[in-house]
Amino acid sequence: MRYDYSEFSGQNFLTPDMLFLDPKLAAFIMQYGQEGLDAMENLDPDQADYIQQLIEAGLLEVDPNAGSGGKLRLTPKMLQGLQHQALLEIFSGLRQGSREGHPTIASGRTTERTEGTRPYQFGDPLSEIELNATLRNALHRDSNVTSRPPIQMRSDDFELYVTESSADCATVMLIDQSGSMMRWGRFYQAKRVALGMAAMIRQRFPQDTLDHVGFYSLADAIDDRDIPLLMPKPVSIRNEQVRLRVPLDQALASKDKIPLHFTNLQLGLRLARQILSRRSAANKQIFIVTDGQPTAHIEPNKAGGEMLYLLYPPTGKSRDITLAEALRCQQQGIRIATFALIEDYWAMDWVGFVDQMTRLTRGMAYYCTSEDLSSTVIESYLTGKKRKTFIH
Repeated sequence: MRYDYSEFSGQNFLTPDMLFLDPKLAAFIMQYGQEGLDAMENLDPDQADYIQQLIEAGLLEVDPNAGSGGKLRLTPKMLQGLQHQALLEIFSGLRQGSREGHPTIASGRTTERTEGTRPYQFGDPLSEIELNATLRNALHRDSNVTSRPPIQMRSDDFELYVTESSADCATVMLIDQSGSMMRWGRFYQAKRVALGMAAMIRQRFPQDTLDHVGFYSLADAIDDRDIPLLMPKPVSIRNEQVRLRVPLDQALASKDKIPLHFTNLQLGLRLARQILSRRSAANKQIFIVTDGQPTAHIEPNKAGGEMLYLLYPPTGKSRDITLAEALRCQQQGIRIATFALIEDYWAMDWVGFVDQMTRLTRGMAYYCTSEDLSSTVIESYLTGKKRKTFIH
Protein backbone atom coordinates (compact mmCIF):
# COMPACT_ATOMS: atom_id res chain seq x y z
CA MET A 1 0.00 0.00 0.00
CA ARG A 2 1.32 3.44 -0.95
CA TYR A 3 0.67 6.75 0.80
CA ASP A 4 0.85 10.26 -0.63
CA TYR A 5 1.47 13.24 1.64
CA SER A 6 0.89 16.92 0.94
CA GLU A 7 0.80 20.16 2.88
CA PHE A 8 -2.44 20.71 4.85
CA SER A 9 -4.42 23.58 3.32
CA GLY A 10 -6.15 24.49 6.59
CA GLN A 11 -9.65 23.79 5.23
CA ASN A 12 -11.99 21.50 7.15
CA PHE A 13 -12.51 17.99 5.88
CA LEU A 14 -15.76 17.50 3.99
CA THR A 15 -18.61 15.83 5.87
CA PRO A 16 -21.13 13.51 4.11
CA ASP A 17 -23.73 16.28 3.92
CA MET A 18 -21.18 18.68 2.39
CA LEU A 19 -20.34 16.12 -0.27
CA PHE A 20 -23.98 15.68 -1.27
CA LEU A 21 -25.93 17.51 -3.97
CA ASP A 22 -27.83 20.78 -3.65
CA PRO A 23 -30.66 20.35 -1.10
CA LYS A 24 -33.00 22.18 -3.49
CA LEU A 25 -32.50 19.49 -6.10
CA ALA A 26 -33.10 16.77 -3.51
CA ALA A 27 -36.33 18.50 -2.44
CA PHE A 28 -37.41 18.79 -6.10
CA ILE A 29 -36.97 15.04 -6.66
CA MET A 30 -38.77 14.22 -3.41
CA GLN A 31 -41.63 16.59 -4.22
CA TYR A 32 -42.31 15.49 -7.80
CA GLY A 33 -40.99 11.93 -7.91
CA GLN A 34 -40.58 10.24 -11.26
CA GLU A 35 -42.25 13.13 -13.08
CA GLY A 36 -39.59 15.47 -11.75
CA LEU A 37 -36.83 13.10 -12.80
CA ASP A 38 -38.36 12.79 -16.27
CA ALA A 39 -38.59 16.59 -16.54
CA MET A 40 -34.85 16.84 -15.93
CA GLU A 41 -34.28 14.96 -19.18
CA ASN A 42 -35.89 17.86 -21.07
CA LEU A 43 -33.70 20.66 -19.77
CA ASP A 44 -32.42 23.29 -22.17
CA PRO A 45 -29.21 22.36 -24.00
CA ASP A 46 -27.23 24.90 -21.95
CA GLN A 47 -28.35 23.08 -18.78
CA ALA A 48 -27.58 19.59 -20.04
CA ASP A 49 -24.10 19.79 -18.57
CA TYR A 50 -25.65 19.83 -15.10
CA ILE A 51 -27.27 16.43 -15.67
CA GLN A 52 -23.96 15.09 -16.99
CA GLN A 53 -22.22 16.35 -13.84
CA LEU A 54 -24.73 14.47 -11.69
CA ILE A 55 -24.12 11.33 -13.71
CA GLU A 56 -20.35 11.69 -13.42
CA ALA A 57 -20.73 12.26 -9.67
CA GLY A 58 -22.55 8.93 -9.40
CA LEU A 59 -25.86 10.46 -8.27
CA LEU A 60 -27.86 9.67 -11.42
CA GLU A 61 -27.53 6.99 -14.04
CA VAL A 62 -29.20 5.99 -17.28
CA ASP A 63 -31.46 2.98 -16.85
CA PRO A 64 -30.01 0.26 -19.13
CA ASN A 65 -33.40 -1.48 -19.27
CA ALA A 66 -35.24 1.56 -20.65
CA GLY A 67 -34.21 0.97 -24.27
CA SER A 68 -33.03 3.75 -26.51
CA GLY A 69 -34.93 6.38 -24.50
CA GLY A 70 -32.37 6.26 -21.71
CA LYS A 71 -34.52 7.08 -18.67
CA LEU A 72 -32.70 8.60 -15.71
CA ARG A 73 -32.82 6.85 -12.37
CA LEU A 74 -31.34 7.34 -8.91
CA THR A 75 -28.15 5.54 -7.93
CA PRO A 76 -27.51 3.87 -4.54
CA LYS A 77 -25.21 6.81 -3.76
CA MET A 78 -28.06 9.25 -4.36
CA LEU A 79 -30.39 7.13 -2.19
CA GLN A 80 -27.92 7.09 0.70
CA GLY A 81 -27.45 10.83 0.35
CA LEU A 82 -31.21 11.44 0.49
CA GLN A 83 -31.48 9.19 3.54
CA HIS A 84 -28.57 10.94 5.27
CA GLN A 85 -30.00 14.37 4.55
CA ALA A 86 -33.47 13.37 5.80
CA LEU A 87 -31.99 11.95 9.00
CA LEU A 88 -30.02 15.14 9.72
CA GLU A 89 -33.13 17.28 9.22
CA ILE A 90 -35.28 15.06 11.43
CA PHE A 91 -32.78 14.80 14.27
CA SER A 92 -32.25 18.56 14.29
CA GLY A 93 -35.90 18.89 15.33
CA LEU A 94 -36.02 16.13 17.95
CA ARG A 95 -36.22 16.82 21.66
CA GLN A 96 -32.87 16.19 23.34
CA GLY A 97 -34.18 13.36 25.49
CA SER A 98 -35.49 11.46 22.49
CA ARG A 99 -32.25 11.19 20.54
CA GLU A 100 -30.81 8.16 22.25
CA GLY A 101 -31.79 4.63 23.05
CA HIS A 102 -33.82 1.85 21.57
CA PRO A 103 -34.24 -0.21 24.74
CA THR A 104 -36.74 -2.90 25.65
CA ILE A 105 -37.82 -4.59 28.83
CA ALA A 106 -36.15 -7.85 27.79
CA SER A 107 -32.45 -8.62 27.49
CA GLY A 108 -31.14 -8.56 23.98
CA ARG A 109 -27.94 -8.54 21.92
CA THR A 110 -26.49 -5.29 23.24
CA THR A 111 -26.68 -3.36 26.51
CA GLU A 112 -26.12 0.21 27.68
CA ARG A 113 -25.20 1.20 31.24
CA THR A 114 -27.41 3.73 32.97
CA GLU A 115 -27.25 5.54 36.31
CA GLY A 116 -27.32 3.55 39.54
CA THR A 117 -26.33 0.07 40.69
CA ARG A 118 -28.11 -2.99 42.02
CA PRO A 119 -27.19 -6.06 44.12
CA TYR A 120 -25.67 -9.08 42.43
CA GLN A 121 -27.94 -12.06 41.71
CA PHE A 122 -26.80 -15.56 40.86
CA GLY A 123 -26.18 -15.89 37.15
CA ASP A 124 -25.48 -12.22 36.50
CA PRO A 125 -22.49 -11.48 34.20
CA LEU A 126 -19.40 -10.51 36.19
CA SER A 127 -18.43 -8.06 33.46
CA GLU A 128 -21.15 -5.71 34.78
CA ILE A 129 -19.73 -5.49 38.34
CA GLU A 130 -19.31 -1.91 39.57
CA LEU A 131 -16.01 -2.17 41.44
CA ASN A 132 -16.20 1.02 43.54
CA ALA A 133 -19.61 0.19 45.03
CA THR A 134 -18.54 -3.41 45.60
CA LEU A 135 -15.40 -2.40 47.54
CA ARG A 136 -17.41 0.12 49.52
CA ASN A 137 -19.83 -2.61 50.61
CA ALA A 138 -16.97 -4.87 51.71
CA LEU A 139 -15.26 -2.10 53.67
CA HIS A 140 -18.52 -1.05 55.33
CA ARG A 141 -19.19 -4.62 56.47
CA ASP A 142 -15.72 -4.83 58.12
CA SER A 143 -15.69 -1.26 59.45
CA ASN A 144 -15.58 -2.38 63.11
CA VAL A 145 -12.38 -4.39 62.66
CA THR A 146 -9.35 -2.38 63.89
CA SER A 147 -6.63 -4.45 62.21
CA ARG A 148 -7.76 -6.57 59.30
CA PRO A 149 -6.13 -8.74 56.68
CA PRO A 150 -6.65 -8.01 52.96
CA ILE A 151 -10.31 -7.20 52.20
CA GLN A 152 -12.52 -10.28 52.24
CA MET A 153 -15.30 -10.04 49.67
CA ARG A 154 -18.53 -12.02 49.61
CA SER A 155 -21.15 -12.40 46.92
CA ASP A 156 -23.57 -10.11 48.76
CA ASP A 157 -20.98 -7.30 48.51
CA PHE A 158 -21.17 -7.24 44.72
CA GLU A 159 -22.94 -4.35 43.01
CA LEU A 160 -23.76 -4.37 39.28
CA TYR A 161 -24.48 -1.58 36.85
CA VAL A 162 -28.12 -1.05 35.92
CA THR A 163 -28.37 -1.61 32.17
CA GLU A 164 -30.81 -1.17 29.35
CA SER A 165 -30.95 -4.05 26.89
CA SER A 166 -31.62 -3.59 23.20
CA ALA A 167 -33.50 -6.37 21.48
CA ASP A 168 -33.84 -6.64 17.73
CA CYS A 169 -37.00 -5.23 16.19
CA ALA A 170 -38.67 -5.79 12.81
CA THR A 171 -40.75 -2.88 11.58
CA VAL A 172 -43.03 -2.48 8.58
CA MET A 173 -44.03 1.08 7.72
CA LEU A 174 -47.38 1.32 5.94
CA ILE A 175 -47.57 4.46 3.80
CA ASP A 176 -50.96 5.68 2.60
CA GLN A 177 -50.85 6.32 -1.17
CA SER A 178 -54.48 7.37 -1.55
CA GLY A 179 -55.24 10.50 -3.55
CA SER A 180 -55.79 12.74 -0.49
CA MET A 181 -52.17 12.25 0.64
CA MET A 182 -51.10 14.77 -2.01
CA ARG A 183 -52.57 17.62 0.06
CA TRP A 184 -50.71 19.60 2.75
CA GLY A 185 -47.34 18.05 1.80
CA ARG A 186 -48.36 14.83 3.54
CA PHE A 187 -46.78 12.40 1.14
CA TYR A 188 -43.56 14.42 0.94
CA GLN A 189 -43.23 14.17 4.72
CA ALA A 190 -44.11 10.46 4.69
CA LYS A 191 -41.27 9.80 2.22
CA ARG A 192 -38.95 11.95 4.31
CA VAL A 193 -39.55 9.93 7.46
CA ALA A 194 -39.23 6.66 5.52
CA LEU A 195 -35.80 7.72 4.25
CA GLY A 196 -34.70 8.99 7.66
CA MET A 197 -35.82 5.79 9.39
CA ALA A 198 -33.87 3.67 6.90
CA ALA A 199 -30.69 5.67 7.53
CA MET A 200 -31.08 5.63 11.31
CA ILE A 201 -31.68 1.88 11.51
CA ARG A 202 -28.75 1.12 9.20
CA GLN A 203 -26.37 3.30 11.24
CA ARG A 204 -27.54 2.79 14.82
CA PHE A 205 -29.57 -0.42 14.97
CA PRO A 206 -28.11 -2.83 12.41
CA GLN A 207 -29.82 -5.76 14.15
CA ASP A 208 -33.23 -4.25 13.26
CA THR A 209 -35.08 -4.52 9.95
CA LEU A 210 -37.34 -2.02 8.19
CA ASP A 211 -39.72 -2.77 5.32
CA HIS A 212 -42.09 -0.42 3.53
CA VAL A 213 -45.55 -1.13 2.13
CA GLY A 214 -47.66 1.31 0.14
CA PHE A 215 -51.42 0.86 0.33
CA TYR A 216 -53.97 2.41 -2.02
CA SER A 217 -56.78 0.49 -3.77
CA LEU A 218 -54.29 -2.38 -3.52
CA ALA A 219 -50.99 -2.74 -1.65
CA ASP A 220 -47.37 -3.30 -2.68
CA ALA A 221 -44.03 -3.86 -0.96
CA ILE A 222 -41.75 -0.89 -1.70
CA ASP A 223 -38.05 -1.20 -2.37
CA ASP A 224 -35.90 1.39 -0.58
CA ARG A 225 -34.59 2.61 -3.91
CA ASP A 226 -38.12 3.51 -5.08
CA ILE A 227 -39.13 5.62 -2.07
CA PRO A 228 -37.83 9.02 -3.32
CA LEU A 229 -39.81 8.67 -6.57
CA LEU A 230 -42.98 7.29 -4.98
CA MET A 231 -46.16 9.37 -5.35
CA PRO A 232 -49.82 9.12 -4.29
CA LYS A 233 -52.27 7.66 -6.77
CA PRO A 234 -54.11 10.32 -8.79
CA VAL A 235 -57.84 10.70 -8.24
CA SER A 236 -59.64 9.27 -11.28
CA ILE A 237 -63.27 9.21 -10.06
CA ARG A 238 -64.94 12.23 -8.46
CA ASN A 239 -68.47 10.85 -8.09
CA GLU A 240 -70.22 11.58 -4.80
CA GLN A 241 -70.89 7.86 -4.41
CA VAL A 242 -68.77 4.96 -5.69
CA ARG A 243 -69.65 1.26 -5.41
CA LEU A 244 -67.28 -0.90 -7.46
CA ARG A 245 -66.14 -4.48 -7.21
CA VAL A 246 -63.69 -6.48 -9.29
CA PRO A 247 -61.94 -9.85 -8.86
CA LEU A 248 -58.67 -9.27 -7.01
CA ASP A 249 -56.54 -11.25 -9.47
CA GLN A 250 -57.99 -9.20 -12.32
CA ALA A 251 -57.28 -5.95 -10.47
CA LEU A 252 -53.69 -7.00 -9.82
CA ALA A 253 -53.17 -7.94 -13.47
CA SER A 254 -54.69 -4.72 -14.87
CA LYS A 255 -54.00 -1.94 -12.40
CA ASP A 256 -54.35 0.69 -15.11
CA LYS A 257 -58.01 -0.23 -15.60
CA ILE A 258 -59.24 0.42 -12.05
CA PRO A 259 -59.23 3.58 -9.91
CA LEU A 260 -56.21 3.34 -7.59
CA HIS A 261 -56.76 6.28 -5.23
CA PHE A 262 -58.86 4.45 -2.60
CA THR A 263 -57.59 3.38 0.85
CA ASN A 264 -57.18 -0.37 1.29
CA LEU A 265 -55.61 -0.55 4.75
CA GLN A 266 -56.79 -4.13 5.16
CA LEU A 267 -54.65 -5.34 2.27
CA GLY A 268 -51.71 -3.27 3.55
CA LEU A 269 -51.97 -4.83 7.01
CA ARG A 270 -52.18 -8.31 5.53
CA LEU A 271 -49.07 -7.79 3.43
CA ALA A 272 -47.22 -6.33 6.45
CA ARG A 273 -48.22 -9.33 8.56
CA GLN A 274 -46.91 -11.70 5.89
CA ILE A 275 -43.60 -9.83 5.74
CA LEU A 276 -43.19 -9.90 9.52
CA SER A 277 -43.95 -13.62 9.63
CA ARG A 278 -40.66 -14.12 7.79
CA ARG A 279 -38.69 -12.05 10.31
CA SER A 280 -37.09 -13.70 13.34
CA ALA A 281 -36.88 -10.53 15.48
CA ALA A 282 -37.95 -10.63 19.11
CA ASN A 283 -40.17 -7.56 18.60
CA LYS A 284 -42.41 -6.85 15.62
CA GLN A 285 -44.37 -3.71 14.87
CA ILE A 286 -46.34 -1.93 12.16
CA PHE A 287 -46.25 1.86 11.74
CA ILE A 288 -49.27 3.21 9.80
CA VAL A 289 -49.08 6.68 8.23
CA THR A 290 -52.52 7.65 6.95
CA ASP A 291 -54.96 10.54 6.56
CA GLY A 292 -58.29 8.75 6.39
CA GLN A 293 -60.34 5.67 7.09
CA PRO A 294 -60.61 2.63 4.77
CA THR A 295 -62.54 3.01 1.53
CA ALA A 296 -61.61 -0.40 0.11
CA HIS A 297 -61.38 -4.02 1.24
CA ILE A 298 -61.30 -7.56 -0.08
CA GLU A 299 -63.65 -10.48 0.59
CA PRO A 300 -63.73 -14.13 -0.49
CA ASN A 301 -66.04 -14.86 -3.40
CA LYS A 302 -68.05 -17.96 -4.22
CA ALA A 303 -65.53 -19.08 -6.85
CA GLY A 304 -62.83 -19.54 -4.23
CA GLY A 305 -60.96 -16.35 -5.06
CA GLU A 306 -61.17 -12.85 -3.60
CA MET A 307 -63.15 -9.79 -4.64
CA LEU A 308 -61.89 -6.21 -4.35
CA TYR A 309 -64.47 -3.63 -3.21
CA LEU A 310 -63.96 0.12 -3.77
CA LEU A 311 -66.53 2.05 -1.71
CA TYR A 312 -67.03 5.77 -1.15
CA PRO A 313 -68.27 7.23 1.16
CA PRO A 314 -66.62 4.79 3.61
CA THR A 315 -68.79 1.92 4.80
CA GLY A 316 -69.02 -0.06 8.02
CA LYS A 317 -68.12 -3.20 6.07
CA SER A 318 -64.71 -1.85 5.05
CA ARG A 319 -64.12 -0.67 8.61
CA ASP A 320 -65.03 -4.00 10.23
CA ILE A 321 -62.97 -6.11 7.81
CA THR A 322 -59.96 -3.83 8.31
CA LEU A 323 -60.33 -4.03 12.10
CA ALA A 324 -60.46 -7.83 11.86
CA GLU A 325 -57.14 -7.83 10.00
CA ALA A 326 -55.61 -5.46 12.55
CA LEU A 327 -56.74 -7.78 15.35
CA ARG A 328 -55.15 -10.71 13.51
CA CYS A 329 -51.85 -8.82 13.53
CA GLN A 330 -52.15 -8.13 17.26
CA GLN A 331 -52.90 -11.79 17.98
CA GLN A 332 -49.64 -12.70 16.27
CA GLY A 333 -47.69 -10.44 18.64
CA ILE A 334 -47.37 -7.44 16.31
CA ARG A 335 -47.59 -3.99 17.87
CA ILE A 336 -49.51 -1.40 15.80
CA ALA A 337 -48.85 2.34 15.98
CA THR A 338 -50.96 4.70 13.86
CA PHE A 339 -49.84 8.18 12.85
CA ALA A 340 -52.96 10.08 11.83
CA LEU A 341 -52.45 13.27 9.80
CA ILE A 342 -55.07 15.78 10.89
CA GLU A 343 -54.75 19.01 8.87
CA ASP A 344 -58.33 18.62 7.59
CA TYR A 345 -60.11 19.69 10.74
CA TRP A 346 -63.43 19.86 8.87
CA ALA A 347 -63.25 16.11 8.16
CA MET A 348 -62.11 14.73 11.51
CA ASP A 349 -64.86 12.14 11.94
CA TRP A 350 -62.51 9.45 10.61
CA VAL A 351 -60.29 9.57 13.69
CA GLY A 352 -62.96 7.52 15.45
CA PHE A 353 -61.78 4.60 13.32
CA VAL A 354 -58.20 5.14 14.52
CA ASP A 355 -59.37 5.22 18.14
CA GLN A 356 -61.32 2.00 17.67
CA MET A 357 -58.40 0.20 16.03
CA THR A 358 -56.03 1.42 18.77
CA ARG A 359 -58.26 0.11 21.56
CA LEU A 360 -58.88 -3.18 19.76
CA THR A 361 -55.19 -3.91 19.20
CA ARG A 362 -53.90 -2.27 22.41
CA GLY A 363 -51.67 -0.19 20.20
CA MET A 364 -50.70 3.47 20.03
CA ALA A 365 -52.18 6.40 18.15
CA TYR A 366 -50.51 9.73 17.39
CA TYR A 367 -52.39 12.69 15.94
CA CYS A 368 -50.11 15.18 14.23
CA THR A 369 -49.73 17.44 11.24
CA SER A 370 -47.54 16.49 8.30
CA GLU A 371 -44.86 18.93 9.49
CA ASP A 372 -44.58 17.04 12.79
CA LEU A 373 -44.77 13.56 11.28
CA SER A 374 -41.03 12.86 11.00
CA SER A 375 -40.16 13.78 14.58
CA THR A 376 -43.23 11.97 15.92
CA VAL A 377 -42.39 8.70 14.16
CA ILE A 378 -38.70 8.78 15.08
CA GLU A 379 -39.41 9.64 18.71
CA SER A 380 -41.91 6.79 18.91
CA TYR A 381 -39.36 4.37 17.50
CA LEU A 382 -36.62 5.51 19.88
CA THR A 383 -38.57 5.90 23.10
CA GLY A 384 -41.68 3.75 22.76
CA LYS A 385 -40.16 0.85 24.70
CA LYS A 386 -37.78 2.74 26.99
CA ARG A 387 -37.43 1.20 30.43
CA LYS A 388 -34.60 0.27 32.77
CA THR A 389 -34.09 -3.46 33.20
CA PHE A 390 -31.81 -5.94 34.90
CA ILE A 391 -29.87 -8.58 33.01
CA HIS A 392 -30.21 -12.05 34.51
